[in-house]
Amino acid sequence: MNFLNVLNLFFPKKCGVCGKIGVEICNNCKMELKKLEINKIQNVFIENNKKIKVKKMYLYKYEGIIRKLLINYKFNDNAYLADVFVNLIKNNKKMFGILKSYDIIIPVPLHKKRKLERGYNQTELIANKLGLKVERNCLIKIKNIKPQSEKSADSRKSDIKNVYKLENIEKIRGKKVLILDDIYTTGSTANECIKTVSQVTNKIGFISIAKDYLKINIKRKEEKNG
Repeated sequence: MNFLNVLNLFFPKKCGVCGKIGVEICNNCKMELKKLEINKIQNVFIENNKKIKVKKMYLYKYEGIIRKLLINYKFNDNAYLADVFVNLIKNNKKMFGILKSYDIIIPVPLHKKRKLERGYNQTELIANKLGLKVERNCLIKIKNIKPQSEKSADSRKSDIKNVYKLENIEKIRGKKVLILDDIYTTGSTANECIKTVSQVTNKIGFISIAKDYLKINIKRKEEKNG
């Protein structure tokens, strides 16, 4: 019996969603995940002294088991779930094919205090396992603001301004850069990261595992009724 077989005997694979032994994601959970797939690609323009065309990509709706997985991953000390998200990205041939066309991937950074509290940056763990060149020390979060999920859309836009800065800019200058995040809601974090990186390159993409349509729809209802 080789070493890998011994490991599998004592630490068997289990479904990252439901815990079923023997597989990384069981067939039932694959079916549920399939229902939440959106594979949405948007070409948008971001204003930062000049218009920058950015490709924004989203894999899933932030609902059901995707929401459960992301919450467990981020807030319940389940760093091992990074492997589940890596597999979901790699098995998505369309999105992974686009992702591989970029020179560099930058995970949305956490403030050093928040990273110390959590023990890891959830997007960085995923980026590290995608097989692409990762730059962790170029886009830096310099303000430890409250989690964006706890704020209104207007507060997000104002609080997120000037939260990021660039360092080691020669590593990304003129390169084709992809920014990776876990959840996209109003776009405040994504747009601020894009604007910051656009100081040294205009070839920028953004990809998020999940897009939260529910909160966006609530905001639109509030605006309509306001």
